[in-house]
Amino acid sequence: MSAVRTPWNSYRQVAMQTAAPGQLVLMLFEGAIRFLDRAEAGFGMDDPAEANQTIHNNIHRAQAILHELNMALDIQSGGHLAETLRALYEYMDRRLLESNLRKQPEGISETRRHLSKLCEAWSGMLQGRGRSEPGEPASASVSVSVAA
Repeated sequence: MSAVRTPWNSYRQVAMQTAAPGQLVLMLFEGAIRFLDRAEAGFGMDDPAEANQTIHNNIHRAQAILHELNMALDIQSGGHLAETLRALYEYMDRRLLESNLRKQPEGISETRRHLSKLCEAWSGMLQGRGRSEPGEPASASVSVSVAA
């Protein structure tokens, strides 16, 4: 069964294939946040089966993105920041698992808050706001290496 090709899906696929690694990370953060928004919306559905399916499917999609982000970390080059991000990704994954099993929204909203902060920081870095000030040591500007 082939996927339905719409102009929007084609655009997204080309954007993902041609994005720079830093932009791709930003797109992954944004995608995970969208899936978590959809999962949270499932709690407001009237049909319990549809609600459970919506919550479950969207949490799994967000977890898949977290796994991808985690596996893309280069611990060797990224040092302490990469280790910290790995721990945070693993923590968020556990919180989403708990929310999915218990069908409780707390872990979803907590994870969305963390991802929103990371997304905002990553976006700022890509826009150049993460650069060190003149006279500031180069090590103050932190980067995380990701596999392309």
